[in-house]
Amino acid sequence: MKLAERIILALDVHIEERLKALLDQLPDLAFVKVGMELFYSMGPDLVKWLKDRGLKVFLDLKVHDIPNTAYAAIHVLSQLGCDMLNLHCAGGLAMMQRAREGLVGDTKLLGVTQLTSIDQAALNEQLRISGTMEDCVLHYAALAKTAGLHGVVCSPREAAMLKERFGKDFITVTPGIRPSSSDVGDQKRTLTPQEAIRSGSDYLVIGRPITASPDPRKAFEQILEEIEVVV
Repeated sequence: MKLAERIILALDVHIEERLKALLDQLPDLAFVKVGMELFYSMGPDLVKWLKDRGLKVFLDLKVHDIPNTAYAAIHVLSQLGCDMLNLHCAGGLAMMQRAREGLVGDTKLLGVTQLTSIDQAALNEQLRISGTMEDCVLHYAALAKTAGLHGVVCSPREAAMLKERFGKDFITVTPGIRPSSSDVGDQKRTLTPQEAIRSGSDYLVIGRPITASPDPRKAFEQILEEIEVVV
């Protein structure tokens, strides 16, 4: 894997001109994340457009529905040619297994364990899930592994634990990455890029520290330099 492919840039925009301007500033960019805002505003053709630019695409739509609907959604979305897709592990084992059956091509299917905006208090008090965050993430990841998923989306704080339990080939995609000089925003379980790589993260999802920077190219290159010393 090329070093630049380990950074997945979150394209949290919905205006085509802004998207093109951002991509033009990042000639070394290799991997992007298309979330709900961008996909809902620009549609499925966006994936092909990004692929034609030579970019890998993580389609971050977090499918969560009854098993047959999840199957249909993953079947259709994976035909777009994206490199990664995800769904919520909270949908249960049957949903994940059925969704896995719908996967076509070389697309990797990942399970979202717990959003990085959820902390221990929210897990226990709002979601009414007992136990520690680590227990919940480990349980959900085990279900994803049983269902045949290729890996999970998790906090970088949990990546080392999952690698130890499920092996180096079980993919860990980690949002909640914040360079030391950046505001954590609405993220709760965060690490710096270097800390995340050391902890076992395969891919770092980074958005605002790059896209909101006055100089996105410089911000991207600084993160590359930070992780290069530990890979």
